[in-house]
Amino acid sequence: MGFLLNKINSPQDLRGLSMSELDALCGEIREKIIETVSANGGHLASNLGVVELTVALHYIFDRPEDKIVWDVGHQCYTHKILTGRRDQIGTIRTQNGLSGFPNPRESSYDPFHSGHSSASISAALGLVNAKRMNQEAGHVVAVIGDGALTGGLAYEGLNNAGRFPKNFIVVLNDNKMSISKNVGAIARYLAHIRTKPGYLKMKGSIEKTLDRIPVIGRPINHFLLNSKSVLKQMLYHSTLFEDMGFLYYGPFDGHNISQLIKVLQTAKSISHPVLLHVITSKGKGYPFAEKNPGAFHGISCFDIKTGEAEASGDNFSREFGICLCNMAKQDDRICAITAAMETGTGLSGFKKEFPDRFFDVGIAEEHAVTFAGGLAVGGMLPVFAVYSTFLQRGVDQVIHDAALQNAKVTLAIDRAGVVGEDGETHQGLFDVALLNAVPNVTIFTPSYYEELSIFLNTAVYGCTGVAAVRYPRGHQLYRPADFTVTGNPYDVYGDAGAQTVLVTYGRLFSFACLARERLKKENIPVKILKLNRVKPLDPGAIAFCRQAGRIFFFEEGMRRGGIGEHFSCLLYQQGYRGKIVLHAVKSGFVQQATMGESLSELGLDDKGMETIIKTEFEK
Repeated sequence: MGFLLNKINSPQDLRGLSMSELDALCGEIREKIIETVSANGGHLASNLGVVELTVALHYIFDRPEDKIVWDVGHQCYTHKILTGRRDQIGTIRTQNGLSGFPNPRESSYDPFHSGHSSASISAALGLVNAKRMNQEAGHVVAVIGDGALTGGLAYEGLNNAGRFPKNFIVVLNDNKMSISKNVGAIARYLAHIRTKPGYLKMKGSIEKTLDRIPVIGRPINHFLLNSKSVLKQMLYHSTLFEDMGFLYYGPFDGHNISQLIKVLQTAKSISHPVLLHVITSKGKGYPFAEKNPGAFHGISCFDIKTGEAEASGDNFSREFGICLCNMAKQDDRICAITAAMETGTGLSGFKKEFPDRFFDVGIAEEHAVTFAGGLAVGGMLPVFAVYSTFLQRGVDQVIHDAALQNAKVTLAIDRAGVVGEDGETHQGLFDVALLNAVPNVTIFTPSYYEELSIFLNTAVYGCTGVAAVRYPRGHQLYRPADFTVTGNPYDVYGDAGAQTVLVTYGRLFSFACLARERLKKENIPVKILKLNRVKPLDPGAIAFCRQAGRIFFFEEGMRRGGIGEHFSCLLYQQGYRGKIVLHAVKSGFVQQATMGESLSELGLDDKGMETIIKTEFEK
């Protein structure tokens, strides 16, 4: 550990350092972050980009009076190091260790739990108004990236925030990136501001000139600052943010620690909502991340000397991208949509081959779904590839703008189920329960790449209305040599004549097969009902289970509102009187761990299934 970093046990310790020492401290923090992420995986480029900004924020603002709300929150590693968690940073993103995102259960320095984008301004505005109503002192700072500004929630917050007079600061961390390169009008607008370095100088000169005019100078200046007049536009060249009620200052160098401290101190003294625009570089201080910030946004363990990550090989995202490209070669109606997740969802190849049919809408899942609905109504075949956790943001649009229209929209739901180290904000455990209640929606759950291809084709060409194909993070798992992919709504596999039926879907089928092999050694024969289409359930699947003595349902999703509950209800309605055991995620949020550790803890791996079934037989 660095000499200076070892001295920092709380933010207050920063104020005992000189500016040169603060610069040196930033270097030590970068080394610590690189070391930690190389061992644990995590978000590297975004964290390296905000080291100076984080140090400056904690240098100026005080807990408990002041609060800092981080948008998305994956850039919070420096924040955690400075706020009493330095010695625990090596446990980040591990089971029972530190979360990779701000978490109020971890520290009072984390006022708001974040993991999804564009929410910081609204949350911070709520906090500052709570302070006002409770007559509490202190500022609230929202730190939001330029990528997060593509999300509509950010503008809903900005639209309201400008009406409140004081103690509210928005820091726009502009690194020209979200995960992929930013797109759209806002990205172009911020690029325009960046190219106007004389903006503040000119603005300051005008203000000084007006202040020198006796009697009328100050009133004119005040009028201009608080108006939307043509004269203001001519003199100040005001920004969108000023038109929303903020005082805009910037852009500033986000890696100049002394300048940042001065600017933040000034902002703290202003009795008006302030937006500070700082320019940072993702990956700052680590050449491999600077050269390729997208690859180092979220990365697995890697070699510090070479920048080479652990080989990932094949995975469902990659196979989805290949399959969609093959389909697009045969049908020019097929379009691909992503919400700033081109690489993560496997669409880089599609973008290269079919640029006119590829749409990156930025961090705007709501827009993506409605946009897909419009494309579908217009005669195209849109496929929106989205992580399960982020689809949650577009559920209203799925209902109103896709399902209600009975539009042929295909949802490729990536990272479905347990996702691992990103933890509770990113688990894909809600999509089935959410979509199960929506009319005109079909849901497919492939376990293997071959099935992914079959069901993606079925979703696009064989369904009316919305069709979802959900698949897990990572690669396909164990497949018995005697199991044959059929493409049917369900498959039956296992011991003929067995009165015990294990029902599941998706990747849990692999664990069910391994559990069956274990149980067979215990003289407990088991049949497995593999659901390939979980909505609507095939009547034949229900009829098959009516003959069983015991039914065990294992689901990698929420129990309440899930397929297991629905399946059981249909069975009882048809007169089933045998034993049904439902095992799914009962309640609460699943915290960070490896996928294997999480599935084991939830009792959803092969050993867990074996234990649950054997326990029932022993009763």
